[in-house]
Amino acid sequence: MEIIIAIAMLTGVFCYYQNNKIVITNIKLKQKINNKVRIAQISDLHSKEFGKNNYILYKKIIEQKPDIIVATGDLIDSSMKKLDEIIEFCSSINKDIPMYYILGNNEMRCSRVSEIVEKLKKNKICVLENEIESIEVKGNKINILGLEEKRIDEGELFYSKVNSRYGTENIEKIFSRLERLDGIKIVLSHYPENFEYIEEGAYSKYNFDIMFSGHAHGGQFILPGIGGIFAPGQGLFPKYYKGVYGEKNKLIVSRGLGNSGFPLRLFNRPDLVIVDLI
Repeated sequence: MEIIIAIAMLTGVFCYYQNNKIVITNIKLKQKINNKVRIAQISDLHSKEFGKNNYILYKKIIEQKPDIIVATGDLIDSSMKKLDEIIEFCSSINKDIPMYYILGNNEMRCSRVSEIVEKLKKNKICVLENEIESIEVKGNKINILGLEEKRIDEGELFYSKVNSRYGTENIEKIFSRLERLDGIKIVLSHYPENFEYIEEGAYSKYNFDIMFSGHAHGGQFILPGIGGIFAPGQGLFPKYYKGVYGEKNKLIVSRGLGNSGFPLRLFNRPDLVIVDLI
């Protein structure tokens, strides 16, 4: 009995560690820039708090000294739980480092999505809804396109999410606006599968430098020698679940910070992505 209790306790500690200890994922990408730029990416928080008012997450971000932050959706869960707390967390970061925010499927399916957007904007957070924000960082021009992607198929039950698809109307016109601009071109899309979903609709065919995504939750469980197990929109053994993909243009996928639907991660700790453009 004592052995069983000890195993249960160790399992509990291990699971807590796997789901609550943030890891920094460092990525370096060569770009045609004048001076190094550091970008922090946060994604899929799902209203989770790391310490009171997300102080632990806030501190980790500040310690990395990023120049900008990209928030790639689902920071707020569809339940609207802790809405004001998450807004305040985003606002506190935005006072120190500019944040560029897009909506994920959880925010989009809220009946009060307009309230979420209004509160974010009221706190001077840049919410991009098929819009481009052009900024200058350390002598570098950076153009950030944030996509507002809506459900374009049927069903929202867990099993139907295997083939769920999100997209944007007039996507060619939107990307055309980005392609005409000089400088670094960044795309924020919640859905990594859209990078190469189908040939005629793949975002990777457009001329941009980096696409930041989330949504996949790191495949939920990452098994040695196998990889991620499941991701919404990709199903079993997803192609895009963490890290860097692509050749001409790059896709960066965050494993995310929280959970939704399935409450457990395995060998897949919450991550804060730090990208250095060099």
